[in-house]
Amino acid sequence: MSYANIGTTAMSVSLKQIRYFVAAAETGRISQAAIDLNVSQSAVTAAIQQLEATVCARLLERAPNGVTVTMEGSRFLSQGRQILAAVAEAVRDTQMSAGPLFGTVRVGVTYTVSGYFLPRHQMRFKASFPGITIELFEAPRDVLERALVDGALDLAVMLVSNLRDNAMLTSETLLRSPRRLWLAPEHPLTRAERVHLADIATYPYVMLTVDEAKHTSMRYWNNASLEPKTVFRTSSVEAVRSMVAGGMGIAILSDLIYRPWSLEGQRIETRVIEDEVPSMDIGLAWRRDTKPSEAAMAFRDFMRFAVAGVGPARPPVHVDHRHQAEEAIEI
Repeated sequence: MSYANIGTTAMSVSLKQIRYFVAAAETGRISQAAIDLNVSQSAVTAAIQQLEATVCARLLERAPNGVTVTMEGSRFLSQGRQILAAVAEAVRDTQMSAGPLFGTVRVGVTYTVSGYFLPRHQMRFKASFPGITIELFEAPRDVLERALVDGALDLAVMLVSNLRDNAMLTSETLLRSPRRLWLAPEHPLTRAERVHLADIATYPYVMLTVDEAKHTSMRYWNNASLEPKTVFRTSSVEAVRSMVAGGMGIAILSDLIYRPWSLEGQRIETRVIEDEVPSMDIGLAWRRDTKPSEAAMAFRDFMRFAVAGVGPARPPVHVDHRHQAEEAIEI
């Protein structure tokens, strides 16, 4: 392909197509992406098909129970997130007409968030708001909830899918990361046409325990009236990765922490699970009756932009001029 053709291809990809693809890839379902984006399923499907035709590659594999990201899709997903975040930062910088902000924001994070989600967003936030200091505190979910209620924290970035019903807290989901089966390339289930929890239950299973992962997984196992054949429990994601890659067991974990290789350089595959397995939802939580500082509001708004690319997950029904401008931009 000539450089001229590459330029023509790039110019025909819209931010809307990228945003719809990222939403579908992260939720694992076209239907859920449509709900989050407040558009029809057909609009999401059409945008992704147009994107695939433009880049001449299949980005998502369709299945009866959802979609899974292909190898090409995984590469495009990483770049797509960066593009949306860069545009969001540009919009945010333009909107900062009142001058720079100063202050301190006390942010609580859980283990998964601090290790696999927040660092890249924190660096971008610091570049956009050099006058705001972020003080990070890592703790389990229940400790963060108490700290929010007690006023010791301004915000928490955590697994809101684990958040207990607390009348004093409110939360907002930023990212829904699908859970899939992790397994070694030579595992028999890689050749199965479809994979169900009943199939997984017949093989040695590696159970992650950090961030209440064990309790979350046992809920969907119990709902299916099944129990995994657990051979190893660990709080280390890397230990799970090594065990799975080495063929010593299989695991069900989210796309957020998935990497195709273990530390030993062994390959890890993923498969869509046909049964209903809840996503791992990461979001913001804060005390409901407390007015946040300008610095805290800036951090909250930035995270909305950085993750979704366009602000809150569900835009209002009325005409959104920012959304119109986004669709008009071609890259």
